[in-house]
Amino acid sequence: MDKSVSPASHDEGTEAEGGRDGLAGPAGRSATAAPADAGLRLDRFLAQRLPDLSRSRIQALVRSGEVAGPAGTIEDPGYRVKPGESFTISLPPAVAATPAPEAIPLAVVHEDRHLIVIDKPAGLVVHPAAGHAAGTLVNALIAHCGDSLSGIGGVRRPGIVHRLDKDTSGLLVAAKTDRAHQGLSEQFAAHGEDGRLERAYLAVVFGAPERRVGRIEAALGRKASNRTRIAVVREGGRPAATRYEVVETFEGPEGKALASLVRLTLETGRTHQIRVHMTSIGHPLLGDPTYATGFAASARRLPAGVRTALDALGRQALHAAVLGFEHPVTGRAMHFESALPADIADLVAAVRTAG
Repeated sequence: MDKSVSPASHDEGTEAEGGRDGLAGPAGRSATAAPADAGLRLDRFLAQRLPDLSRSRIQALVRSGEVAGPAGTIEDPGYRVKPGESFTISLPPAVAATPAPEAIPLAVVHEDRHLIVIDKPAGLVVHPAAGHAAGTLVNALIAHCGDSLSGIGGVRRPGIVHRLDKDTSGLLVAAKTDRAHQGLSEQFAAHGEDGRLERAYLAVVFGAPERRVGRIEAALGRKASNRTRIAVVREGGRPAATRYEVVETFEGPEGKALASLVRLTLETGRTHQIRVHMTSIGHPLLGDPTYATGFAASARRLPAGVRTALDALGRQALHAAVLGFEHPVTGRAMHFESALPADIADLVAAVRTAG
């Protein structure tokens, strides 16, 4: 892997007609299913009732948790509607159609005329969103790649075929041509089932899973009480599966498992999937500000050296360490690896010597 640091080089709608359908407040739209709508996919039903919103936009709104039904948030565009059910779409504030190019340095691992692989640092948001209109990876890619960057994914995230959380570091590929975008999107949609895509993460978690190798299968959805958080849900969520393997377990001064370095692979690609799944089995990621709150007392009891390293980390201990895929144009197998960044490596060193 040839990794180098490269700076940038160059250059809503109107009220729907039809009885109860229409506005549901200043930033919302609503629609109620009639008997004739029974069994329709949710995205198709809403596209019919709210014709000023495209079906693709409705699908994106559903997947991002902006659609609520009788039982709460629905994130599956394929949900089958029932007569009498009412649905409300929340419309986020409009953002600029085209992000501006920004000269943000990128750690370029590989680049050709069709795609670019970068090693994303923690703290860098992938694409513009509420609260992050600028200073994102997309802004950096537009500056670095210029007009060659693919826009097939939508104006807010040109070239982006997968994401990493803001505070997750590691490998990410972006398309520079429409052909590459389509080919990469197909591979990420298959999540490695066809053998072409490989993704692996390294994480430091509290304690040690009872089984050194395991699989977590639990549907995920947004919490009704806090839509910025994801949770394991029994109904209305999206299927999700994560495989893990314990690489190393670190014992504390009392001889008990203090933490573990875990390798994780995804069978699906849901928001916060690794973080929520590991929390669901009682082993949240160290430093996770959202899903490890129930382990605050355990964090305070960590040895002083580990607490110092954890404070310096300031984020969840999660790194996208391996990325492999079939080049969407040449067909060549591509494989990249990224070593643990210094902040997580320091945390690992601290827990390794804590016993």
